Amino acid sequence: MSALRETFINELRRIDSLSQISSVLGWDEQVNLPSSEASSSQRSSQSSALAEMVHREFTGSAFSDLLKRLEDETDEPDKDLEIILREVRRDLHRAQKLPNEFVARKAAHESSTYHVWKNAREKNDFAAFAPALDKTMQFAREEAAYGGYGENPYDYHLDKHDPGMDACAIGKLFDDLQIGLVLLAEQILSLSEETAIPELKGFPKDKQETFLREVVESLGFDFTRGRMDVAVHPFCSGNGSDTRLTTRYDSDNPLDSLFSAIHEAGHGLYEQGLPHKWLGTPLGEAAGMGVHESQSRIWENQVGRSPAFWNRWEPRFREIFREPLADISSEQLFLAINKVSRNPIRVDADEVTYNLHVILRFELEQALFAGDLKVEDLPSAWSEKAEKLLGLQPTNDSEGVLQDVHWSGGAFGYFPSYCLGNLLAAQLWEKAMKEDVPDPSDSSKLLSWLQLKVHRHGKRMNLLELTENATGDSLGPRCLLQYLESRYLSLYRKTN
Repeated sequence: MSALRETFINELRRIDSLSQISSVLGWDEQVNLPSSEASSSQRSSQSSALAEMVHREFTGSAFSDLLKRLEDETDEPDKDLEIILREVRRDLHRAQKLPNEFVARKAAHESSTYHVWKNAREKNDFAAFAPALDKTMQFAREEAAYGGYGENPYDYHLDKHDPGMDACAIGKLFDDLQIGLVLLAEQILSLSEETAIPELKGFPKDKQETFLREVVESLGFDFTRGRMDVAVHPFCSGNGSDTRLTTRYDSDNPLDSLFSAIHEAGHGLYEQGLPHKWLGTPLGEAAGMGVHESQSRIWENQVGRSPAFWNRWEPRFREIFREPLADISSEQLFLAINKVSRNPIRVDADEVTYNLHVILRFELEQALFAGDLKVEDLPSAWSEKAEKLLGLQPTNDSEGVLQDVHWSGGAFGYFPSYCLGNLLAAQLWEKAMKEDVPDPSDSSKLLSWLQLKVHRHGKRMNLLELTENATGDSLGPRCLLQYLESRYLSLYRKTN
């Protein structure tokens, strides 16, 4: 490695270290921060100061000059360096268009808005959140305009989460999926609604934690490089050296904490599986949020809800929760694990209806950015689309427009990544089965395969390129629809 290249990589990692500090602050804000207004106000100032510092260091002339010198010096083919320079130049080009003061103001607003959302959600009061959300939308439009997307601001935010994707491409995929999914979902729902599925109640929270920690560790998550805590809305943050998972507990809904933990562990396994020697560079970063979600969803659903997985874990589940499971048979338990119902909450939704929740949010975000929908009208628009897509209406705003944390942090364009991830997860699962890899009772084989096909590449490829490379096919709904039909339609037909 030349001296100039080593200097550049070290400087890139130094700036990434500052970003990781910001990530830890964000984790702490949702996990540990005291609830007082003084505490949240101070965290807002801290987040603002750090965001401005990271932006100034990255976009400053010293780093730009260093990047240009290395680009000018590099004449021999070096694929690793080419990818690093390509991705850094892309990120730098975007960041240099944003004024430092804008970055600071936006970070401060998003930090404070999280607490506004949290309080509004607890009180079921969208009107209390609406002004902050409206301002968040203004920031999102302003940022897109700086980036040259004034005419199509939503595409700017979609591309931030999944490079190379835009509303047109995503809309085509979702339209194709929706054609088959709505009919399939109604078929399965009509059967499930005639099926007696037990409710799981009275599961002590401390015992839930014991069980899910055992499960998460068995999947391959390294707790010496990570931890798991509690948050209002489960998430994963950090990198492969320090991976933070969160879940939440409800004694009358033990599957929520379990599958939230498995989902976030899937994110964590991806972070821990990225090339450690490249941490702090694009080769040590995820390919995008669609790919990231494919990793969380494949562990949560294809693995975590499978018969093989529960053949292994049911004895331990019953050992820990002897009393609440005393009158529930194995068949009833498996139906509860794979319950399909009209649920208003996205994170509690089953695999069959989940993507309809995502399409709902995608359509609302499109309308917001197009100016066809005002923030104040979101609750009514949400209810209308929920009725159309899910066959239900939320009973209150906490069940509807206030249920997700994403908009409080300005994460517009993130929701589609969940559905894109489901599409990729199904294609990866089909490919792995053809190669005799996945045995859900032996997660190490699947993890090794995913590390080979996905994790080790970092940002060498975007979502569409990685899908082709890993599965030999373009991204589409075929595998997901076939998988859902095979698992759920068959299950409920047999039950009935």
